[in-house]
Order: sequence, then C-alpha cells, then structure tokens
Amino acid sequence: MDALAHPHDLIDWILRHALATDDLGGLLAGICERLSARGVPLWRASLDLPTIDPHFRALTHKWWRDQPVTVGTFLHGPEQEQNFQRSVIYHLLSRDLEEHRWRLEAGEGPAEFELLASLREAGGTDYVMRLVTFGDGGSVVRGFALSFATDRPGGFTGTEIEAVGRLIPALGLAAYRTSAARTAASALSVYLGANTAQRVLAGEIRRGEGERIAATILFADLKGFTDLTERADALQVVAWLNEHFEAVGAAVAAQGGEILKFLGDGLLAVFPVTEVGRFPCASCEAALRAAEEAVAGNDALNAERRRRGEPALAVDVALHFGEVVYGNVGASRRLDFTVIGRAVNETCRMEALCDELGRSIVLSEDFARRSARETIRLGAFGLRGVRGERIVHGLA
Repeated sequence: MDALAHPHDLIDWILRHALATDDLGGLLAGICERLSARGVPLWRASLDLPTIDPHFRALTHKWWRDQPVTVGTFLHGPEQEQNFQRSVIYHLLSRDLEEHRWRLEAGEGPAEFELLASLREAGGTDYVMRLVTFGDGGSVVRGFALSFATDRPGGFTGTEIEAVGRLIPALGLAAYRTSAARTAASALSVYLGANTAQRVLAGEIRRGEGERIAATILFADLKGFTDLTERADALQVVAWLNEHFEAVGAAVAAQGGEILKFLGDGLLAVFPVTEVGRFPCASCEAALRAAEEAVAGNDALNAERRRRGEPALAVDVALHFGEVVYGNVGASRRLDFTVIGRAVNETCRMEALCDELGRSIVLSEDFARRSARETIRLGAFGLRGVRGERIVHGLA
C-alpha cells in the first residue's frame, strides 16, 4: 500500500501525458490500468467534461476493465435536460457536494438512479463520484466529474479511495489544459469557421495580417426578410431565419466551403482555390453544387413551412471567382477575420440581379469560364458601386 500512499510516479505520468497530448480517454485508461496494477479493484471509471458547443453540453469518457475507452456526448435539449436532472452528477451539484459514495451491494442508489441500478445488476458493488471545480467556478472551463466503481465484494477500502483522491489535483490540471484548448478551438470554429479558427489559434491575430488568395465566393440572400420583420414577432423571425441559414449553410459545409459571416439575412462563404490554372475549377464546381443544394434545401423548407401555415423565404445565390485578401481587419481590439476585395463586393452586388433576371442562381463570367457546366450569357449589367459593366451568366 506504500505505492498507493506515495503515488509520485503516477502523478508524474499524468502530467507528462497531459503535456504530450489532448487525449483524455488515453489519460483515463492509463491511470486506471496503473491503479489496477497496484491493487485498486477498478471495474469502471468515467471522466465527464462540460463543453461550449451548440450541439452538445458535455463530453463523457468511459473506461471498463478489459475494454477500450469510449467517448460520448450529452446533447442539448429539453429531454436531455430532464435526463441530466435525474443523474448522479446533478444530485451532487444540486446539493453542493464535492463527493458521494453509493455502496451498491448494500442497496444504496439503484432505486434513485438508473445508472446505479444498471451497474448493480451487472455486478457492481461500490460507486464513488467526485466533482472537481476549476478556480472559483466563474471560468467557462468549469470543472469535471470523475467516477469510479468496483465489482469486488465489500467494495473499495478507505485507503483505495484516498489513493484515487491523491491523483485528483494532477488529473484536474490535465483536464483543465485539454478542456481549455478544446473550448477555444470549438468556440472559434463555431463563430469563425474551422479553417479560420485554425489560423487564429496559430497566432494570426494582428490587424493587417493576411494573404492574397484565389477563391470562389458565394453570397446568398433571403428575399422578403425585411418585410417579414415588420409583420412577425422578432423571436419567431429569428427562429425562421435560423432554419433558412441551416438549409443553406449545410449545403455550403457539405461541399467544403466555409461560411465567413452572416450579414443580416445573407451569408458570405468562400471555397479556397489551390490550383488556379486547373479546368474545370474544383472549387467552382463545389460552390455550384452547394448553391444548387442550398436552393433545393431552402425550397423543401419553404414547402414544409407553407404546410404549417408559416411564411416562406426564397433564397438567391451569386457565385464569383477572383482574388481576395484573407485576413484580419477592424479595430485594434476588435477584429474580423474575413475576405476583402473587389471580387467580394461584386459578388454581393450581383445577387441583386437575381430578381430582375428571374434566376435563383447567377454566375460571374470569371466563374462561368472555369465551370464545366453549360451556362448562358444573361447580359452585361452595371453593379452598384462598381465601375463599368459585368457580364452575368445563368445555368443553361
């Protein structure tokens, strides 16, 4: 038991692992296997971390003896919230407890918690959960929950529970480092897009930093939105707007594009071009597929909205090819990582021609020239704020 009382090598392993990788599942497995080798009768363990993500509220890592670690998620939503309020974690949180133990073989817990009932039925005899808070609890990286269970008759000894407890500070530092990194990457990805987030995290955070790139530019705009805001409740309008952005944004993401910003009732996306001289241009083809899928998805949404007696919003899309500057612009302490350039302005102005031409999708001549799809010339048009006329194409 001396090795359990003085686990300096285990603490050292935890810290080295945390410096080398963000793999919390590997960390959990490694420490459980090392504790088991020292006589702690671990049968199951879990490490749960809250997240900042629009799709799920927490990540859970589960280890079972003789099984690989699994990683799962707790989703947002009313049903998941109800399940959470019936969980052992919520039991501790709602009572301001840091730790609780349920002696399963003595009948503690199975009647109150579905998890503990299933563990008892599978042979579990003892279950301990520990909540660890980072800092004063005000950080967005709030803490984690660690649980461990055994199937040995009689459960854990006090010495074994204390041995796990001695590792908590090191586990906390490891979990905090990983959680902070994931939170930053996840939050930036949600607000900036995956590729842009990587560049910001890599240190491109100074105003004026950027590079010239060739890109396919997609601008989509919802028709009739301004009128709708005058007639409907603002919160309901936001909900409808999100449905349309989901339909359009899903098409852009599916084809490898990145949404750079939402502009009221429109969105701007780019498809970076790596081989400028290639024909047909792969990015142009991807952007055109995205545009068609966006219009089709939006039409399907409108059909469903009409069935529900709700207003519909059509979408228009403009596609262009050109050189842009991709980088930081803004005030010294409030930056936007975006694309700037003549091609961006022309794309946004082109979209206004959709109604005039009776088209849901319009293409610039530079774009049409690089596409393998058959197009027709719709005419030369003046664009607001742009010198001269621009030739606009449509799909044949």
